[in-house]
Amino acid sequence: MRRLAILAALAALYALSIWVVAPDPGRLWTGLPRLAGWLAGGFPPDFSGPADLARRAAETVGIATLGTTAAALLALPLAILAARPVAPLPWLYQPARALLDLLRGVDGFVFALIFVAAVGLGPFAGMLGIALHSAGSVAKLWSEALEAADLAPVEAALSAGASRAQAATVVLLPETLPQTASALLYVWEFNIRASTVLGLVGAGGLGQELKNAVDLLDFARVLAILLIITALVLTADRLSAALRRALL
Repeated sequence: MRRLAILAALAALYALSIWVVAPDPGRLWTGLPRLAGWLAGGFPPDFSGPADLARRAAETVGIATLGTTAAALLALPLAILAARPVAPLPWLYQPARALLDLLRGVDGFVFALIFVAAVGLGPFAGMLGIALHSAGSVAKLWSEALEAADLAPVEAALSAGASRAQAATVVLLPETLPQTASALLYVWEFNIRASTVLGLVGAGGLGQELKNAVDLLDFARVLAILLIITALVLTADRLSAALRRALL
């Protein structure tokens, strides 16, 4: 009966999704020639103004790097509060988990939009948006690593008179460092991708240049920017994978 109930719930979910989205393969087939025309108009890609493109690419990497670093600083206390074995204030465990869900549930794009209104246009707003959203993701991954770790050293530290916070900081964090560092690198890699579109709300980076090109229907410029974004993402992916292998 439980399996039938799960299957019925999945069937209802798919039925609702199809009804709401109304996928239409015919419209896609009709639009393919138009898309092909746009792609053909993008050749050769327009890499004019290399200094501007390099500055936007640097903004993208900077947004991701500083945003991820700020997220790590915010995530550390949240992860300790949200890890049941070492939470110094057990009554804050559930509120901390709820806060992590809230931060992860609001996309960095939305946070960036809010911060653009607060601090103005530019990459600083994008960095703040990335930091808040990523703090929830990093803290979630870190808290799960802390909960999955061997608790025998923690129990030994507690029996020796250490507080739960001291046990977490001195014993558990060094023990789980390879896992937590790997998680942080993965989030940084993801943020390189996410930062490329923050310019659509005025938060700087390559997304700003991409939005300008799309508004002007300059498909040669769009293709050039997409190639740069792809190169950045591939580089970040390879670098992050190499560092994770070194840590583990």
